[in-house]
Amino acid sequence: MATSKSLVIVESPAKAKTIEKYLGRGYEVRASVGHIMDLPKNDIGVELKKRTFEPTLIVSPGKEKVVDQLRKAGAKADEIYLAPDPDREGEAIAYHLAMQLGKNAAERKKIRRVTFNEITKKAVQEAFQHARDIDQNLVNAQQTRRVLDRLVGYQISPLLWDKVRRGLSAGRVQTVALRLIVERERLIRAFNPVEYWTLDAFLHPERQGGSSFKARLVGINGERVSVETVSAPAFPGEKETKAALAALEHADWTVASIDKKQRKQNPPPPFTTSQLQQDASRKLGFNVRRTMGIAQRLYEGVEIGSEGSIGLITYMRTDSPRVAPEAKVSARDWIAKNLGAQYLPETPNNYKGKKDMQDAHEAIRPTDAARTPESLAGYLSDEQLKLYKLIWQRFVASQMVPAQLAITQVNIAAQSRLDKRTYDFRVSGTTVVFDGYQRVYEASKERKDEDDESLANKLPNLDGVNRLELEKLEPEQHFTEPPPRYNEASLVRELEEQGIGRPSTYASIINTIQDREYVVKHGGSRGRFYPTEIGVVVCDLLVESFPYIFDTKYTARLEEELDDIEEGKEKWTDLLNGFYDYFEDELKDAGKKMRNVKRMEEMTHEKCDVCGSPLVLKWGKFGTFYACSAFNKKDPASCTFTKENISAKPDLNTPEAQEAGETEEYCENCGKVMVLRRGAFGPFMSCPDYNADPPCRTFRKLSQKQQQKPPEPTGEDCPVCGKPLVLRQGAYGEFVSCSGYPKCKYIKQNLIEGMKCPKCGEGDLAERKARRGNVFWGCTNYPKCDFTSNNKPVPKKCPQCGSPYLVEKVLRSGIYLECPNKKKSAEEESSTRKRSKKTAAGDEATVVCTYSKRIGDAPPPPTVETHGPVVEKEKKELQPV
Repeated sequence: MATSKSLVIVESPAKAKTIEKYLGRGYEVRASVGHIMDLPKNDIGVELKKRTFEPTLIVSPGKEKVVDQLRKAGAKADEIYLAPDPDREGEAIAYHLAMQLGKNAAERKKIRRVTFNEITKKAVQEAFQHARDIDQNLVNAQQTRRVLDRLVGYQISPLLWDKVRRGLSAGRVQTVALRLIVERERLIRAFNPVEYWTLDAFLHPERQGGSSFKARLVGINGERVSVETVSAPAFPGEKETKAALAALEHADWTVASIDKKQRKQNPPPPFTTSQLQQDASRKLGFNVRRTMGIAQRLYEGVEIGSEGSIGLITYMRTDSPRVAPEAKVSARDWIAKNLGAQYLPETPNNYKGKKDMQDAHEAIRPTDAARTPESLAGYLSDEQLKLYKLIWQRFVASQMVPAQLAITQVNIAAQSRLDKRTYDFRVSGTTVVFDGYQRVYEASKERKDEDDESLANKLPNLDGVNRLELEKLEPEQHFTEPPPRYNEASLVRELEEQGIGRPSTYASIINTIQDREYVVKHGGSRGRFYPTEIGVVVCDLLVESFPYIFDTKYTARLEEELDDIEEGKEKWTDLLNGFYDYFEDELKDAGKKMRNVKRMEEMTHEKCDVCGSPLVLKWGKFGTFYACSAFNKKDPASCTFTKENISAKPDLNTPEAQEAGETEEYCENCGKVMVLRRGAFGPFMSCPDYNADPPCRTFRKLSQKQQQKPPEPTGEDCPVCGKPLVLRQGAYGEFVSCSGYPKCKYIKQNLIEGMKCPKCGEGDLAERKARRGNVFWGCTNYPKCDFTSNNKPVPKKCPQCGSPYLVEKVLRSGIYLECPNKKKSAEEESSTRKRSKKTAAGDEATVVCTYSKRIGDAPPPPTVETHGPVVEKEKKELQPV
């Protein structure tokens, strides 16, 4: 009897490798390598005339081969299981696979959907016992998000091209995130600091000596000292502070009261996506892209010795803190065995999410609490171990008892003999009576609060103490500070709090606004976001022209409606119809009323450094700049002075921007440090595991601006105008030119010393680079002289035929000096004629010569490290648009 065959399709090769061993014989596991279908790139791909909003889906360019292979494998299988990730995007991938593999009723009948939150043997095998149909509500929710983003991107971006600059793009959610950053920057720039003074007293018990402690002034005669906009007790200025200092130099210090109380500090819930991203940023210095890439690998599977590939954590895109019962048992067993019963609550701790619907997922946790970080240290990379340890500690702590804290607050009275007033001081101290969950995990905070200061204070025992002695008074001047700029952790928290985006979108939102150069991040791994000038302009134009669509509250409401579609409470077309009613009206108005920044010409009070005429503010390729108002295109002699508009650029001289830190870029799929490589179309960033087994095919093209290095001085002066020469990056590689460009257009050429052109006898021979990147040598008198040579000419006379020069040829067998008149083989002649009818003048074989001399070894062949990987066609869709 023939055994049945089943085809299982997942998204990634790493995931396929892990689950294949759990399924045994009779199952073939293949990877779709992400999405296989999408909207067309050259068309909006959404039906708008009849308002059906039906998307036109096509096989993604480059995925034809993958789809064809999956179809052939599916035709041979008795059953097809679609096992992409357990979220909306995974459901959409499964739906697209079913569209391609189920062309008729018989094929559709054998297609089933399986999902699992963790890649373990038990979870995978159990999932296959509960296979289901594709959830159309999940598909509709994801499809609606895609259509919304397409409508916004494809219909607003052309407006930006027309009004600002070609190549710009608008994103529905990304623009709102950009708006948060721009508005925070404006708050910071408009902020006026307020002066205030604090006063601390260093005291110790009278006649007892011992350690001193610090108390802070909080009031006078029972009334709080305060400054408007300052939350802490303080004086408004130095005058009031000095008066208090004078009075306190003649004061009697006594303990007015001591208040003691116990407080419980409950353990935090296990990680959701946003909480993991924030904690990894604060504790480990990982950015969002790096965190999610490392978590992806931990979820899909890591090689653990003889056990093979094991999924170590549950699915990492979730906003639910719920934990499966068996996982709680696993954690409780470990706690009881390794820490003791005193750390174990009577019943498991339960945590609820914001919405019941999202509790279909679990929190991010280890798949087995018994796999401690220490037991995996020999198998994980350093960054994988750090993140796994963070996840493991948080999960185990979530099932432990609260910490018990003892809080002591001491109120102190300083009775001044000078002005007869009582100055009220206070100090608080916190001690940990029982560490509880803190035994394994310490919660992180972005900023310190009073609890942190209380824990830092080490109070001596003041029971029974009445009088205190003053050691010294310490006044300190302060100024209020503006709200901090967003970093990745705080931006994710803000997006989550306002309901903008979902766990699966946070990383892409942050990556997109940086890739589009709307914001820059400075200050190391925990760097802060600064909006660029183009980011501010785009944000302002979009918010002015589309006040409803890019409103933060409306964006959050759309997210809730997408959740309703997922639950089956709302039709996806109803949401799109409601959205498009507003969008269409605002789009028409924007086409008529949006400011044309390209044509901006604003007169200023600045004066030209050359002729003294007023300067005008204009818009250029890289933002605003000052130009002389006396400039006239038709008059070559008119003033051409220009200068950069420094005030519009991000202020990167702030302390937070100057913080040192990591500048590497991390793979969004596996978390490894991306490497810079050079391909056929220029430099690009690639994952170091591009050709590993299993491969990680992540790569990212660099923008033209990113590819360009800033000009570097060479130490030489221009022979034409005397200004310094600089090394620049051009379309065809590096070149040396005058720093006075565009006034001076001198370009230094790589000339062959001691040799003139063999054809015209006047020009020099210079190295040139063709469009395809190949190097050739040509006469500097071009186009008057058309001499070229594909091989480098050498100023040596041929010893056989007397040719005035030789050429240097680089072959696999070595480097040779050959005569340019060396006879070519019939095969070489034929291929030359096919390439070009016009033969290079220097290569014409009018005289037959056989001279050839080997002068060196051939250079090493190109490698992946030196020239980058060969990008396969089916991976092209990974390039960002």
